[in-house]
Amino acid sequence: MLDWSSCTAVERDPERVSGSWVFRGTRIPVVALFENLEGGASIEDFLSWFPGVNRTQVEAVLEYTIRSLQTGRQAA
Repeated sequence: MLDWSSCTAVERDPERVSGSWVFRGTRIPVVALFENLEGGASIEDFLSWFPGVNRTQVEAVLEYTIRSLQTGRQAA
């Protein structure tokens, strides 16, 4: 599991959305991005369906995920 605490595009508040990691300033869970991409949606689709999220946030989350996975692979 990724530690999202150092990704500035997201935040977590135990009082909102059951404490899930959400895109900063929204109630949109980060997992929604990955579920939609897995389901075949494009980033453009996601941004149009979730207007509270901006492209910079999506790119930051994807870049953070890639860096985290690469770091994890090097440690293995």
